[in-house]
Amino acid sequence: MSRSNEKLDLATRAAWLYYVAGNTQNEIAEKLQVSRPVAQRLVAFAVEKNLIRVRIEHRLADCLTLADRLCTRFGLSMCEVVPVDDDLPEAIDRKLAVAGAQVMERYLSEENPIVVAVSSGRTLKAAVDQLGLIDRPQHRLVSMVGAIAQDGSSNRYDVALHISEKTGGKHFLLPAPLIADNEAERAQWCNHRLYRIVETLSGQADVAFIGIGDIGPKCPLHVDGFITAAEVDELMSRGAVAEMLGLPIDDEGKRVESPTGRRVTSLQLDAPPKRPTIGFAGGARKHRAVLAALKGGWLSGLVTDEACARAALGN
Repeated sequence: MSRSNEKLDLATRAAWLYYVAGNTQNEIAEKLQVSRPVAQRLVAFAVEKNLIRVRIEHRLADCLTLADRLCTRFGLSMCEVVPVDDDLPEAIDRKLAVAGAQVMERYLSEENPIVVAVSSGRTLKAAVDQLGLIDRPQHRLVSMVGAIAQDGSSNRYDVALHISEKTGGKHFLLPAPLIADNEAERAQWCNHRLYRIVETLSGQADVAFIGIGDIGPKCPLHVDGFITAAEVDELMSRGAVAEMLGLPIDDEGKRVESPTGRRVTSLQLDAPPKRPTIGFAGGARKHRAVLAALKGGWLSGLVTDEACARAALGN
């Protein structure tokens, strides 16, 4: 790599740390192992080269290479990989949110009416929080997951609702709990007229934004009250390592048959996808889950972090 490209990459990383991660120049100097004046000049150089806009253009060479390799190996049409510099989990989450918002905006800024299908989850919700107001009342936002926990509380990570608030578009709630009490009750929920309306609309979606969750102790499905500790153990005993839309998958990305999984009311994903289906996930807990989703061929796009990308590629 030429010295000019090395400087540009270093300046981009410095700009990301300053404008997105909120690091001080002293912290940037320590992380990049340069002096404070050099760190200051790197940020200024990034501004001079027009890398700084509303958000950081974080196209570091290493992350671009990782993204290209993920696309080639797993047949993705797009991939965004954010840099990691020994960050705390909160910093990685913020970077993922910023990158995720950029990806969402590519679709939500479309002037022609589109249908957007979404799951739920922390990473997706954080990305939506980074969105500015986009006046697109012509869009329709469809939730692919039930929003009610076992105790009757609503899911605060219902992403379709939050995108609707940002765009002014109409929001379609899936009228069911995420996990029914039993299989007979699931059948009743899924055969309801309103459920069928939302299911049909989801099938017409132009794009789907999907969160990828891990299955294990203190996983989001358990912490948020959707499944019990005993149900987590049951899923793990059957080989589940991840979930999308609450539906469990194993290390190879194959559906895991289980009593708990058979009670999930979520709408189905297609593998391979029939429309752009973009997964959003990162952090140390998600390495196995992201790889499982990729192996299963559930995604056509991915937003993740550098460490997660390397783990998926076996680096």
